[in-house]
Amino acid sequence: MIVVMIIVTGANGKLGRAVVEQLLKRVPAEQIAVSVRDQNKAQDLKDLGVRVRPGDFDDAASLLHAFEGASQVLIVSSGILGEAGIRQHQTAIDTAKKAGAGRVLYTSHMGSSPSSHFPPMLNHAATEELLKASGIAYTAIRNGFYAASAVMLIGRAIKTGELIAPEDGPVAWTSHSDLAEATAAIIAAIISEQKFDSLTPNLTASEAIDMDGITAIASEIIGKPIRRIVVSDEEYRDHLKSQGLPEDRAKMLMGMFIASRNGDFAQASSALATLIGRTPMSISEVLKESLSHQLG
Repeated sequence: MIVVMIIVTGANGKLGRAVVEQLLKRVPAEQIAVSVRDQNKAQDLKDLGVRVRPGDFDDAASLLHAFEGASQVLIVSSGILGEAGIRQHQTAIDTAKKAGAGRVLYTSHMGSSPSSHFPPMLNHAATEELLKASGIAYTAIRNGFYAASAVMLIGRAIKTGELIAPEDGPVAWTSHSDLAEATAAIIAAIISEQKFDSLTPNLTASEAIDMDGITAIASEIIGKPIRRIVVSDEEYRDHLKSQGLPEDRAKMLMGMFIASRNGDFAQASSALATLIGRTPMSISEVLKESLSHQLG
């Protein structure tokens, strides 16, 4: 009998941990292994029967140990941008192949493009090319834009009463929990020999909403108005610098707004709803849940 072993990297992170929790509902714990930098933070998974091993994208030998016996490896994208992050992904792909994995899955993005103004999209596009060139079967999971970013932006605005940002465009804000459920569903389907080759459709919530809409929703939830103030790109950069944001972080936020007004994140799809068998969480529901915690 062939033993299926699913390896999940970054399982102490928000998305990786949620994927493992969803997998535990679908496959036996002994068929799940995680690669983490800090094993102590994954003790709860170990207690459930998940194999926990140390693994670092900058240490191929540690990954090879963590990936031992792999049938599938889910590479949760690194938080490191630029060439360093792409090298980490190359190491993870090469090591998965060396470990004998039959398939590599990767948490990509709906806006993946080598010409995007939003820096993370360049890494996603480059990694998709690495997967294509690897010779191993792969699935690039094109996640919708994380709704957590909208929560972060509106969280600041609630404190000041103003959401100061440049012109933007609609974004298909999507919850981590729905994407984790979809990822686990894809992995389980592959075990059953259903095909999820190359790129998935965009996995998004059912609608795309701009910052005007986000501001209106948040105002209604907290019961007091938040002003949406549109500034020029230059003014926004200056505003971010005045808050003490590092240059790379300011560039990333600026790039997000430019990419959104170019329509990079606007295309909502029904693929996520089909995978999870229900309507995905709306940004209104995500904000209501998050802000209720913040406001106590």
